[in-house]
Order: sequence, then C-alpha cells, then structure tokens
Amino acid sequence: MVDIRRTIHQYPELANQEHRTKQFIAEKLDELGIAYHTDSVHTGLIATLGPSSATDSEEDLSCVALRADMDALAVEEKTSLPFASKMPGTMHACGHDGHVAMLLGAAAMLQHVELPGRVILLFQPAEESGKGALAMIEDGAFAGVQAIYAGHIDRHFKVGQIAAEPGLICAYTDKFEIKVCGRGGHAARPHETIDAIVVASLLVMSIQTLVSREINPSYPTVVSVGRFSGGSAYNVIAEEAVLEGTIRATHPEIRAQIIDGLERMVRAMDGLYNAKTTIHFRDGLPPVINHPLAARLARKAAKKIIGPEGVVKQRHPSLGGEDFAYYLQKVPGCLVRFGAGHPELPNTPAHSPYFDFDEGVLPIGAAFLA
Repeated sequence: MVDIRRTIHQYPELANQEHRTKQFIAEKLDELGIAYHTDSVHTGLIATLGPSSATDSEEDLSCVALRADMDALAVEEKTSLPFASKMPGTMHACGHDGHVAMLLGAAAMLQHVELPGRVILLFQPAEESGKGALAMIEDGAFAGVQAIYAGHIDRHFKVGQIAAEPGLICAYTDKFEIKVCGRGGHAARPHETIDAIVVASLLVMSIQTLVSREINPSYPTVVSVGRFSGGSAYNVIAEEAVLEGTIRATHPEIRAQIIDGLERMVRAMDGLYNAKTTIHFRDGLPPVINHPLAARLARKAAKKIIGPEGVVKQRHPSLGGEDFAYYLQKVPGCLVRFGAGHPELPNTPAHSPYFDFDEGVLPIGAAFLA
C-alpha cells in the first residue's frame, strides 16, 4: 500500500483527468484477480467482490459499497519528499492517494473472506470539484447499493485513532459572487467617480459581522471571501470589482439567515454609495449526515481494528465539504476520519503544498474498510 500510495502521489491528476490513476488501479485489480468495469463512469472505476447477482433463492442478497476518491489538487508541491509530485502545479495535498491505497488493501483482504453478499468498490473521480459522487450515481454505478462506507485521512487525529460519529459531520458549502459596478475615472479626481474597490472593500468588512454579530455562536458557521478582483491600473479608479466567496453552515436555518444577510448588505450598497451591486449564489455540496445505525456499525468495526481506546469523537462538525453527501442522500452510510498525524511531520493542513501524512494509517484504514 505504501508503494501504491507513493506511485499515485508522484503522478497526481486533477478532477475528471484521472486517466493514469484509473489505469494503475485497473492493473492492481488485475494482479488481485478482481473483476471491475469502467464503461459508464468516465475516469472512475467500479470493482465487485462476492456473488455477481442475486438468484431466485437469494432475493435478499445485500450489497455494500466502499468508496475511495482519486483526484488531486491544483497545488505546486513543496514537500521535497523523494516521491514528490512529478506533475508541475498538481499535488495530492488531501490524502486521496492514501484512500486509493487503502481501498486496494481492503480489496486484497476481502478476497480471503466468503462474502454473504456483494461488496462494490467505488474508485471515484472528481471529489475536489464536488461533482464526482453525483456523476457516479447518475451513471448507474450506485445501482443496488444498500449502504456505503468511506474514510478520510485526518491529521487532527493520531495514527491508531478513528472518529466515527452519527449525524452531521461536514457542512453545507455554498458559493457566492458579488459584482460591484461603480463609475471609473482618474485617481486624481475621485469626486467624479464611484470607486468600486472602496465599495467592495467595505462589503468584505461588513460581511464579517454576519457571523460575529448576527449568527448564534452555538452553530459553527463561516463566511469567507476568497477572491477579490478589480481595477486595471494604479492611477485609475476601478469601475468594477468582483468578490467570490463561500458560506459554510451546519444548520439549514443558519444557512438561510446568512444568504438573507448577504442579500441585504449587497442591496444597501446602492443607497449608501450609488453603486450598482448584484449577488449570485451557487448551491454547493449538501451536508454529510452519517446514519445512526451505520455510524454504530462503523464504531464497532473500528473497535475490532484498533481497540475501544482508539475510537474517538470528532467533537465538532468539519466546515469542509464532501461529495460523499450525495451517496448518503440515497442510502444509509458513514464517513469516518482516519488519524494520520505524526509529531515529526510539519503541522500543515490539507490543501497545503507541504501536506503529508503518516503512512502508518494505511493498514488501519484498509482493515477498517474490509
């Protein structure tokens, strides 16, 4: 699994471009003698273990899916690892290379088990874009599945720990774009203009008060502006500015309150500064809500692998998004956190160019999935 992880790490591929990764996984499944198909899932791959279909005497044959995401990020790696990315501007900075290695490890283990039903191995593309799981479902890859499990490497926990919680564990993730249209002009004559940069800057600062002064602090919520663009020259007052950001909320009423607040603030700019402002929202990912029974089964499995002392609480929902949520809208399931922190590794978050994890997590994740 270490070799698999490091090979994939050297050749990362962005969402919907995972052709080399797909071929590599297929080769490993061929070595294991595990059947798979790639016909209807673009850059994804589906393998099957156990009976291929139910017979008349097996009408209640169960089918459980295990999922690993495959894609990388548009990040220039700076780890200096001997197996660092060889693809400029692309890096496995979220642990998906480890997820693939774990699922292949689980597949190798499950070969030696007489299964009473089917196990579907979903090697899913495009998690980072938020579209991969939905595409797998729409392409029919999820047909017949009755429950689904997966795990995500998490450096907030130590190797030997697994967090498996019922209920909401990942947030709503919505996107917004605000356009500010003013009146451009010479920087030396601001009285003749409506400065879109100034209006947009005031909006950025005002937006921060939505969470700090309007939202109940008992509910984890974040509103972040990640992109600010405007202006064409140092001595020209900008006519237009654009803000792009994200809303992360863990409760539908709080999400609606944030959206209403943003719309109110944008409308206010017209009257305050004579600027024309508009806002557009784009629905992001739904929340990941682990099914209570599935979470209970996940905790039971984790205790078998690492002992009761290793099964820990997540404590707070992550405000990150996960397209695993789409599967959970169809069937019960559970997404767990695999502890992968190491005291000798730099304390860097996921999506950082310095991201790495303790590979001791790989056999734990594989055994858990199996």
